[in-house]
Amino acid sequence: MNSKCVVFNAFCTSCHKRKISLFSSLREASKPRSFPRLHAQNINDACISSLAGQQESVIVSLYDYPSFECTELTMHMGERLTVVSDDGDFVMVRSTTTGRESYVPTNYTAKVTDKWLYTGISRCKAEELLRHPSNQTGAFLIRESETNRDSYSLSILRRTGSSDLNPVKHYRISQLENSWVYISPGLTFPSLHYLVQHYSDGLCCRLTVPCFIQGLDEPRPVPTTVRRPTINWREISRTESDNSLVSDGLREAISSYLQLTECKDHSWDT
Repeated sequence: MNSKCVVFNAFCTSCHKRKISLFSSLREASKPRSFPRLHAQNINDACISSLAGQQESVIVSLYDYPSFECTELTMHMGERLTVVSDDGDFVMVRSTTTGRESYVPTNYTAKVTDKWLYTGISRCKAEELLRHPSNQTGAFLIRESETNRDSYSLSILRRTGSSDLNPVKHYRISQLENSWVYISPGLTFPSLHYLVQHYSDGLCCRLTVPCFIQGLDEPRPVPTTVRRPTINWREISRTESDNSLVSDGLREAISSYLQLTECKDHSWDT
């Protein structure tokens, strides 16, 4: 009888220990666990860094220097410069094209980041830079706004013909309190890089390449204009082949008009 009690007591003790162990496991499982937090800002920064890559800043000339007539230039507007020394209001720079050094006011130069973000240039100067012969339709730059603090302006070159007096179009880029930017309030972007990438599909035209910087970019070929030969309407024959630029109906109409007006002494070249 005593041996049976001993065995029973041992069994009860074992069950009690297992119960306590089970309760301890459940209590630990019910405790809140701490996981590393993923901040949205960190995610955005990582994406931006991946998209922007390594940001490169260069110094660009905003003027031809010196500006005196009959004087050989030591630096040209729109070229990359190497800073030799910086004295605050004046800076010693070396031209990448002439190799000569110039001691010029600091506002004769501009800092350019990622080839398209210009610091310290005006609207008029942006238009001058974009009208450089090496720039074609779609060349662009972004600059700080002159009239709105914490805002930018996107300037795009859109050549439509020789009669276009001002081929540069400007778009204001506003900035929200969270630093997101937009041109249209209904479409915002976490950075200027995302904005440029989106509008590469077009505003007034597609954004193709940043504004040309001499000494940094390869020279861009200027497209040639091909003009078709003029047509003398009196020399158009009714028996011309099907390869003629003028249809049969148009030839009949021109011939009838010339006969009615009897303008034998006039030239119909176009």
